[in-house]
Amino acid sequence: MKLYDTQLAPNPRRVRLFMHEKGINDVEIVSVSLLEGAHKQPDYLQKAGLANVPMLEMDDGTCITESLAICRYLESVYPEPNLMGRDPKETAIIEMWTRRAEMLVATPLMMAVRHGHPALAALEKQNPAIGEYNVEAGTKALKVFDRRLAESEWIAADRLTIADIVAFASIDFARMIKFRPPEELTHVNRWLEAMRARESVQTAK
Repeated sequence: MKLYDTQLAPNPRRVRLFMHEKGINDVEIVSVSLLEGAHKQPDYLQKAGLANVPMLEMDDGTCITESLAICRYLESVYPEPNLMGRDPKETAIIEMWTRRAEMLVATPLMMAVRHGHPALAALEKQNPAIGEYNVEAGTKALKVFDRRLAESEWIAADRLTIADIVAFASIDFARMIKFRPPEELTHVNRWLEAMRARESVQTAK
């Protein structure tokens, strides 16, 4: 299999973190330059269908995009260690928190970076007001996660799961615009320190 990847974007990083946590090391990594428009070239679009990264190309030529779809497939092929749920109840809880992480934290913080970092002006027309609004939205949402992390070491289960990866990749990405969770969110900041200490985070940058 091949993973079409780009180094700086948070969605491909989700997959890199996921693979490292599962010990997956037999997937070829193919670098795709967004700033050079490699994801918009005809040969890439023919495989991906959209100008999106990451993309996973299976051994039979089937290609899928969307980071969570890729992780779901990899979880089925490499079931241990489990990161997406061991039984129906746990799977539902992990998916709930993953959706919350994506909609409430990841989406606004990614939009904040896209509209707030000068280098990304090469990819789209920026609107500073959109960036500022999304910083506020992401910060507000982190209060939900702070309450959750006050009662749990990890976001969705008794161990790291895909929900932690989705939330972390976006919060860490937002450091590009010097974003940091407020100090009063002590449980979120404790969790961030635990995430940054993990080998996967230090390796799969």
